[in-house]
Amino acid sequence: MEIGHVRAQQHAFLPQSAKERIDEMDAALASFEVKATEAKAESKVKAEQLIADLKKRRDEFQAHLKTQAEAGEAAWARTKPDLEKHWIGFEAQMKTYFESAGKQIEQQQATFKDIAAAQGKAWHEAANRFREAAGKVAGARITDLDAALKQLKSDASQAEARLQKLKQAGSESWSVLSAALAESRKSFDQASRAAWDALRGSGAKG
Repeated sequence: MEIGHVRAQQHAFLPQSAKERIDEMDAALASFEVKATEAKAESKVKAEQLIADLKKRRDEFQAHLKTQAEAGEAAWARTKPDLEKHWIGFEAQMKTYFESAGKQIEQQQATFKDIAAAQGKAWHEAANRFREAAGKVAGARITDLDAALKQLKSDASQAEARLQKLKQAGSESWSVLSAALAESRKSFDQASRAAWDALRGSGAKG
């Protein structure tokens, strides 16, 4: 029974990294929509076009994810490169906007803060989901699960601290901000995968 629970949780984890991307997309869109209402006519047109393009990319990503979410781990592994292409396109669209729209320091910082907040939320949700799942698994390796949860939380704190420094600085280019978000995103994927692998290992022996 425990093994079945772990497998269900592991299956639920498969699109977790993709869900984090969607949350980032939604955060970016919300940021642009707020600023678009405050922009002057010419800038507003550009912002509205950007929002339309980003929404299209977000919707394509989400639709593609939906068709694969229930297909199992092997299918998920195969489709990840396609999802990554959608994500890269989304990021490239934002970068192009920031580079072509002149100085957009205020918008860059607002977007960065909103995306960073989405990442922070994803970290906390991942820790909560893992703690809940681990609590339903009995066995001799419970110490390993506690260690995995502590590591996940530690990685989350370190990622949050790095992003917080950039929030306070307030003058970096989008390339710098984007690179920091990418590093945090990579850490999230690795830490989440390590935690759930530990859970699966414990469940298989429980």
